[in-house]
Amino acid sequence: MTTTTMSILPDELVQRAGALIAGGRLRAARPLVAALGRLEPNSVRWYTLAGRLALGEGRLVEARDAFDSAIGLTAESGEEGAALHELRADSRIRLGDLPGAAGDAAEAVICAPGRASAKAVLGGVLLEMGRLDDALPCLAEAAASEPANPRFLQALAVVQERLGDADAASSTLARAIAAVPADVALRNAAILLALRRRDFAAAAALGEQARRDGVVDACTFGMFGHALSSLARHREAAEAYAEALKLGPEDPYVRHLVAAAGGQRCADRAAPEYVRAVFDGCSDRFDHHLISLGYRVPGLVRNVVAAALGERRQRVLGPVLDLGCGTGLVGVVLDDLPVGPMTGVDLSPGMLAEAGRKGIYAELIDSDIVTFLATDPRRWPMIVLADVLVYFGRLDDILTGLRSRLEPGGTCILTVEQLASAEPAPAAADRWALGAAGRYGHSGAYVESTARDAGFAIDALVAETLRFELNAPVPGWFAVLRRP
Repeated sequence: MTTTTMSILPDELVQRAGALIAGGRLRAARPLVAALGRLEPNSVRWYTLAGRLALGEGRLVEARDAFDSAIGLTAESGEEGAALHELRADSRIRLGDLPGAAGDAAEAVICAPGRASAKAVLGGVLLEMGRLDDALPCLAEAAASEPANPRFLQALAVVQERLGDADAASSTLARAIAAVPADVALRNAAILLALRRRDFAAAAALGEQARRDGVVDACTFGMFGHALSSLARHREAAEAYAEALKLGPEDPYVRHLVAAAGGQRCADRAAPEYVRAVFDGCSDRFDHHLISLGYRVPGLVRNVVAAALGERRQRVLGPVLDLGCGTGLVGVVLDDLPVGPMTGVDLSPGMLAEAGRKGIYAELIDSDIVTFLATDPRRWPMIVLADVLVYFGRLDDILTGLRSRLEPGGTCILTVEQLASAEPAPAAADRWALGAAGRYGHSGAYVESTARDAGFAIDALVAETLRFELNAPVPGWFAVLRRP
């Protein structure tokens, strides 16, 4: 093997090794890169190939160091220099060094001002850094230079949406789909944007067109089904979810939505992976979205806490555990009351990051709430679960866990959505069911009996409107439970 490899000319080695790395055939590329190292040790070409190979194999520090050496050996300020800076930027992005990556991307633009990929890399790094106003012109210029490049257009649409121009983002994705109609990621991005805008009719139309064109995956059908379900077209939604299940049989997100549509037996709770995917995907716009729906739960919680402070004549009530804290909306409404310190628990890193930015919580913990209740030994005078149990069907185990984590006399405040009269996926007649929107509904009688069986006294169990969807109230049960 060595004799055969060494008989190949260096130029041919570079060409073959580069093609293998680009095609993902890293194992086959290794001996060729090693052979080039013997023929041209410490050369720009060898360092570049060695860096690309290390990058493909996840050896990120080695990759960055190899590109350092290559850049140090070249005085090129044109395309070659730009390409090397782009490669080093890639390694730094993966290492989490965004400022360093931005510097490399800027150097790439300086080396080759007309190079679209350099502008796209710079725009992408600035986007990751949250510098949206700076990212926009970079990505717009990259997309103008290569109007058929789907990744440039998709990144541009992300920036436009985050800057609040959803119409421009939708138009950009439409141009991208027209230019590259076979790209399923673009189709999914367009559907997701329509769902975020709550334009379910547009999302359904995009999903239907993707289905007709045959440019679909499990994600496409899952979002298509969600749009149809939101339009109350439940039979069609069930068919879309069934197609999603065929393409992604092990995907917890798809399996939950199929169960919600009545396509299979529903579980006792939503899979943590499903909940994490849902909330990580909307964490950056979650507060605005809920406020736009007339979300009432934090205010209801505040009323109970304020009353408890008055009745008990306590100067401070706490510590308080906010289970499923999300972006911290409960913390916000309690912040001016003598309550705390507050601990928030959530399984979505994106939501926890938003909660952390508010500076209200003394502690934020990334955990599934069932796991937290089973493993954290602390007891609390107050526990809040605002819109958390809509992802649980059976409540007996979790209520038992909650009681064990309350101090004697402690209070637990929780909400559930009311069980509809005709849910499409009944799981326990007259008790709880998984609704078409992927959330569980519960009967008041079930909440009351399960709470009593878990050892709670019920201070309040009242019907309340939790929020509004499609201009219709979403009815729920607001419960105040006490450990005697």
